[in-house]
Amino acid sequence: MSRTDLSAIYRDYIACLNKQDWPHLGRFVHDDAIHNGRQVGLSGYREMLEKDFSEVPDLYFNIQMLMLDPPYVATRLGFNCTPKGMFLGLPVNGKMISFAENVFYKFSTGKIAQVWSVIDKAAIEAQLPGLQKR
Repeated sequence: MSRTDLSAIYRDYIACLNKQDWPHLGRFVHDDAIHNGRQVGLSGYREMLEKDFSEVPDLYFNIQMLMLDPPYVATRLGFNCTPKGMFLGLPVNGKMISFAENVFYKFSTGKIAQVWSVIDKAAIEAQLPGLQKR
């Protein structure tokens, strides 16, 4: 797969997430997908995303950086959103927060087979009164 093809597929995947177009998620994610070392499959991947959007109704994936080395994609996604309650174990409770997620994907046959994701939780903590380290 060329870098151009992989870039187009990845950008279409992000558009699918932002539209919450769950019936078409299978165009981008393997049936046996692995997320952070855990076999979740397409159904578990979809459940994870639906939960994210339920807890963060204004969730929007913004590509800040995109690196392509087929079959791998590395990206930095930026978020400005207002989680309803607890988020990553933090009492966000409707406060607008900004943070980034660094994600690596391995594609196989044009679909996401593996995902490694790390969210910058420290950036969120720094925005919440009382959680900053003194």
